[in-house]
Amino acid sequence: MWNLSFTPPERIQAEVLTAMPDALRLPRPSAWADANKAGEPIDSFLEGPVFDRAGNLYVTDIPHGRILRIDAQGAWHVVAEYDGWPNGLAIHRDGSIWIADYRRGLLRLSPEGGQPEAVLGHRNSESFKGINDLIFDAQGRCWFTDQGQTGMHDPSGRVYRYDPADGRLDVLLSNAPSPNGLALDAHGKAFFLAVTRGNAVWRGPVQRDGSLSKVGVLRTFFGTSGPDGMAVGANNELVVAHASLGGAFVLNAMGEVTHFVQSPCGKTITNVAFRPGTRQLVLTDSSTGTVLTAALPCEGAALYSHA
Repeated sequence: MWNLSFTPPERIQAEVLTAMPDALRLPRPSAWADANKAGEPIDSFLEGPVFDRAGNLYVTDIPHGRILRIDAQGAWHVVAEYDGWPNGLAIHRDGSIWIADYRRGLLRLSPEGGQPEAVLGHRNSESFKGINDLIFDAQGRCWFTDQGQTGMHDPSGRVYRYDPADGRLDVLLSNAPSPNGLALDAHGKAFFLAVTRGNAVWRGPVQRDGSLSKVGVLRTFFGTSGPDGMAVGANNELVVAHASLGGAFVLNAMGEVTHFVQSPCGKTITNVAFRPGTRQLVLTDSSTGTVLTAALPCEGAALYSHA
């Protein structure tokens, strides 16, 4: 049952915005592919779409350690290439690009590019399992997921919040079977977590002291993978990329599915982002190295980077 009206979600057909040029594809073995794609050579695996104030779109290429920028004319540029596995991206208000790197932890990159610098490589000398995604709240604190290889067999994935102002690092949740994308509602009062291998989206109120409480399941899904990246609409719509069902689901505040954004090509929709100030959604189709776009009925919520 998708919603209480017992009607199918409205389908929105996405279109190809741009595809990674052949000259940038690297069809070669990698340690990441050995662990995550059964050793199959992967020419790219796109994640982490974010827009800067100039309208440039940034994405990551996990197995090859690359941060790429797509300009307004659709040209692709390699901004950084380094020994890491960058996954999620978030842009700070100062313009710096923060990276959730599975191999190296929480990193920061100058918008001019170069080599990223470490923000957090560990917690109290303990290595992270494998950081996946991140967001900034209205106070500029960085929330990020530590997914690693957790799943239903090992529900020990964590959610952290880091405050750059004083260096405080809080563990907010430590029992998730594969915490992945995360989001806060438009007022910062509710937290959402994509639990990929649990095939669900969790929701919890953010308490006045900043802690999470009464975390529950907002929505369940199905498939060989599960929910991945998420984006929030101005009226608290939640857009959920699904990494095996070939699209993204739009949920209302009750968790009902109102729309389904369908990919015209691959099935592995890993992440979503609104172009700030618009109804345009972009989606990364990781299996094909393609960035998709679709017009949604809602506008994206305001971002810390653009406030």
